Amino acid sequence: MLKKIIRPFGLLALSCALLPVSAQANYTQRKDVQQFMQQMHTKHNFDMQQINNWLSGVEQQKTALEAIARPAEGKPWKDYRNIFITEKRINKGVEFWKDNLQLLQRAEKEYGVPAEYIVAIIGVETYYGKHAGNYRVLDALTTLGFDYPIENTTKERRDRRERFFRKELEQFLLMSREERFDPRDLKGSYAGAMGMPQFIPSSFRSYAVDFDGNGVRDFWNSSADPIGSVANYFKVHGWKPGAPVISAAMVNGDSAELGSKRLKSNRKQWKSIADYQRMGVRVMDPVPSKERSSLLRLEGANGDEYWLALHNFYVITRYNRSPLYALAVHQLSQAVSEKYHAQ
Repeated sequence: MLKKIIRPFGLLALSCALLPVSAQANYTQRKDVQQFMQQMHTKHNFDMQQINNWLSGVEQQKTALEAIARPAEGKPWKDYRNIFITEKRINKGVEFWKDNLQLLQRAEKEYGVPAEYIVAIIGVETYYGKHAGNYRVLDALTTLGFDYPIENTTKERRDRRERFFRKELEQFLLMSREERFDPRDLKGSYAGAMGMPQFIPSSFRSYAVDFDGNGVRDFWNSSADPIGSVANYFKVHGWKPGAPVISAAMVNGDSAELGSKRLKSNRKQWKSIADYQRMGVRVMDPVPSKERSSLLRLEGANGDEYWLALHNFYVITRYNRSPLYALAVHQLSQAVSEKYHAQ
């Protein structure tokens, strides 16, 4: 999850299975790292010797540098969908729902987020916790914060990304202190996202909840806190209980150009369903005509697919900005829900 640029990474479900390949980097000998340690001491009252001990053992993660340069969201929808909407993932989602029924029911009641969407987020992110990451979070964030790759990007973008990951490293150390974790022990993705729901540290500090009431927010040793935290994340970002998420659409030749591969981030530019209908867009699912939406055009297996993304779809993209990710979550949620309720 950049906080407004990167959310808990949907790509992590693919790359968490990568095995870390590391190299000793002697980070504490570098001036930029020393400045970071001094900042943690001055700003947050961390003990300098303790920070030095933590960072002196950091190993540069080569596979993290490689993976960050090739996100799965760069694939067309027809290929991206096939990664996540599979019989195995659907069946595993039904199993996860049954195993965590009471937690999911309570989360749905307290936060207003349907169980199937909580299940689908966790299913897309980490295959229900199976692929939560093999990287030490401390290693991954330090690597990307101080050695972000320059290949296929600009220096400006690299500097921006390094600032982001250094900020996440700061948040991670604060989180570890607050939750009484040893930062050297926690594992996550190559990008530093953590646990079953793959929150980055800033999102963990802002949105994670102690759903089992044991006094600590823990994504590594139970499913309770991840379930409650995903639901809380959606609620805070404006999930509307009972509201539609997305509708398939059909277009004529004139209205085809209205569709975009990207979701309009400025919702003031969204049009009402009625407006789209007047432009020749046919709405395939029952949606109130006053609902505002953004028309997506995605490369499907049989040609272009058109979708009218609604408010709750936008909320899913607060978790990961890719519309491919959000549509995969939606379709997995519906497939899991259908099979769960059919049993």
